[in-house]
Amino acid sequence: MSGDRTLAPFGRRRLEVVARRVLGAYIVLSVADPEGPDLDPGQFAMLAAAQRWGGGADERPFLPRAFSVARRHGDGTLDFLLEPVGPGTERLAELRPGDDVWLLGPLGRGFSPPRAGRRPVLIGGGVGIAPLAILQDRLAGAVLVLLGFRDAAHAEGAALLPGARVATDDGSVGHHGLVTELLAAALRDAEVYACGPPPMLESVRALCSEHDVPAQLALESGMACGYGACFGCVVATRAGYVRLCVDGPVLAAAGLEVVG
Repeated sequence: MSGDRTLAPFGRRRLEVVARRVLGAYIVLSVADPEGPDLDPGQFAMLAAAQRWGGGADERPFLPRAFSVARRHGDGTLDFLLEPVGPGTERLAELRPGDDVWLLGPLGRGFSPPRAGRRPVLIGGGVGIAPLAILQDRLAGAVLVLLGFRDAAHAEGAALLPGARVATDDGSVGHHGLVTELLAAALRDAEVYACGPPPMLESVRALCSEHDVPAQLALESGMACGYGACFGCVVATRAGYVRLCVDGPVLAAAGLEVVG
């Protein structure tokens, strides 16, 4: 992790899919990027299939899709966690080893190291757990990880983060209820790192604000370009509007009035 950012090489790269595995409702797509730069946890990449991208119904998908990097292996292989819910993710979910993707990244600003005297607490929801996996890899020592999912099929995604405590909406796995209910008891001397759906992030922001706990939130937004040109991912902060793709996606919770 760094206080600044790792910059992407100029232009997109055509890379080979080297593995695909199913984790319940999710798919982990692994892409070989041996010449790519190291990256900061919380950074993302723009992905598109090299073939049949724009060839579906109504010529969708057209634009690339933004994905947080879930893990970077020693040989440069990058893991991405996706859930097939629309034209872009469904096309990427069809890819098999030997297929190619176009990748632009790493992009954006990632997480910063915890402040002195603060212990990191990671909290994620749904597909938003992805950037917390690489963050867990980079943090030294035991780290408390709290993950929330809707049901047992989605909770299989917790395998990405060893030792995580899990909450499910339906009570099928772990704590029956919201993952933020687990966070409330873990705030002492914490610095919170969060990624997930906006209602979860707003709960994290409000809870940390109430208890004067620093938090870093990885926000999600539709992105068309990934490098600040289209202004499609603008969000409001206390200091004005920012573009998540260049000023985020990780923002300090204290700088936000509200999430969502």
